[in-house]
Amino acid sequence: MQDSFLTIFKKINQYNNKGSFEGWIKRITINTALQKYREKVPLQLVVDEEEIEDVVEINPEVNVNILLELIQDLPDRYRLVFNLYVLDNFSHKEISEMLKISEGTSKSNLSRAKFILKEKIKGLNTIVAEA
Repeated sequence: MQDSFLTIFKKINQYNNKGSFEGWIKRITINTALQKYREKVPLQLVVDEEEIEDVVEINPEVNVNILLELIQDLPDRYRLVFNLYVLDNFSHKEISEMLKISEGTSKSNLSRAKFILKEKIKGLNTIVAEA
């Protein structure tokens, strides 16, 4: 985050009032985070899995903060694709270009992230129901 702010302050004179300022900052922040991630952890190819279509209902007693913690607990490669696709609304094509992976790997990582989250949510629902 600190590196993003430093880049923003260094390049503030390059913002030319085209588009939103927030969007410009978001793009710099995402690119900085991706660059740091690429420097530290090589992305691994994950075998394509079939798309998971079933929906898991979340017990209303489960706190949103708990769901965010579950997302944060995902392995890095899955969490990164999940956040970019679900929270930041990037397409698999855009994600594949940003992370320098194939679209299939992006789809597979998203599918795996959804599967892991689904299983953890099922476990949470069981715990809450028993309490």
